[in-house]
Amino acid sequence: MAQRCSFAVPYGAPILAISFLACVATDVELSVNNHTADFTLSTQPGPAVSLSCLVHNSSQAEELLWYRGDGQVGLKDGNKVNISNICISPVNESDNGVTFTCKLARDKSVQVSVILDVQFPPWLSGEETLHVEEEKDATLTCNSKSNPQAQSTWFKDNHSLTLQPSRHELFQTSEVFRLSIRKVQKSDSGTYTCVVESPLGNGTRDFHLVVEDKKPVFPTEAVIAAVVVVSITILFGIVARKDKFFKCFKKQKETAL
Repeated sequence: MAQRCSFAVPYGAPILAISFLACVATDVELSVNNHTADFTLSTQPGPAVSLSCLVHNSSQAEELLWYRGDGQVGLKDGNKVNISNICISPVNESDNGVTFTCKLARDKSVQVSVILDVQFPPWLSGEETLHVEEEKDATLTCNSKSNPQAQSTWFKDNHSLTLQPSRHELFQTSEVFRLSIRKVQKSDSGTYTCVVESPLGNGTRDFHLVVEDKKPVFPTEAVIAAVVVVSITILFGIVARKDKFFKCFKKQKETAL
């Protein structure tokens, strides 16, 4: 006689199964270039940088997304599932500080980000020649881009510039080195050199300051007053001689008759 067997299902088993599946789903993780957490990647301008995103702990096909900053990167169909690669080529200075992020399509909270640290020596720009009238203020602006951040020094005619607190003012940010001179004098004319130094190299840029003679200033109020006086004088002259003009005009009219 055949025996009938039955298996008792413990109370709460369905709940445990659902919990187990949820646990498996949330254990999915990503790695970028073997990093499972956000990281910074140091590089230099020129060579290409490859980023490879890989899915871990998943038995199903997982779609991946790439972002550059807030913008999504377009991927080909064969470069989206379980593993996805992107290439930044060529790397340039403008890529410094840009974040690339790989995300799981069905759960964008699962992600790994890479910040590019593009290191390059200083390169400088700025107006090279500045004409300023005597007794006015002059500002020399040396624009610099570098990574890591550089330090600046100012020279005048190939000598270290002696700063006078009452006349000179320095202003510096990560990309701007500014020298201001109050009430320039003829002796301030010359070549000012902005020297920028960083661990990766140095940069220099010359600025030619030309202090011109002070232009004579005509008092506007005095000119206006003189014009008013002359106008009033002419008007009074016309009024004073109006009777003579009218008589002359009347006499000519009578003669014509």
